[in-house]
Amino acid sequence: MRITTYRLHLTDDLKNRIVKESAQNIPEITKISGPQDITDLMNRAFRLNQQAEEYLYLLCMNNKNKLIGVFELSHGSVNYTIMSTRSIFIRAVLCAAVKISLVHNHPGGDVYPSAEDIRITKRVREAGELLEITLVDHIIIGNGYYSFLENKRI
Repeated sequence: MRITTYRLHLTDDLKNRIVKESAQNIPEITKISGPQDITDLMNRAFRLNQQAEEYLYLLCMNNKNKLIGVFELSHGSVNYTIMSTRSIFIRAVLCAAVKISLVHNHPGGDVYPSAEDIRITKRVREAGELLEITLVDHIIIGNGYYSFLENKRI
């Protein structure tokens, strides 16, 4: 099976934004039924549990939880990465997502969310409500995973 990943690029004249598309082989998960599916997907496809630096990904789904796109939103340092609510929703709208999930890793292994993780999750959930795009979950991967949904924080 193949998964579509996207990257935004500028044209040579720096005025027109275009979307470049690529695909790669992934495990046989296309319908997301819970946090474990997402964790398995991200660990197999992107080795998120083995990364030495923080990565933040956006998973876009249709109304039946079928995965329709994956975006790498940012790549940071050993304990920090930058996230923009605007960037999340630009990408979600580009692939006509109805639902989204955020996934990032904690290279140190501790999956408990930081105060900033909690603040960002709340902000993205609220922005999604305005755009009618549901934030299904925010998952932190390290030694195991932490799901905001499972822990009733969404």
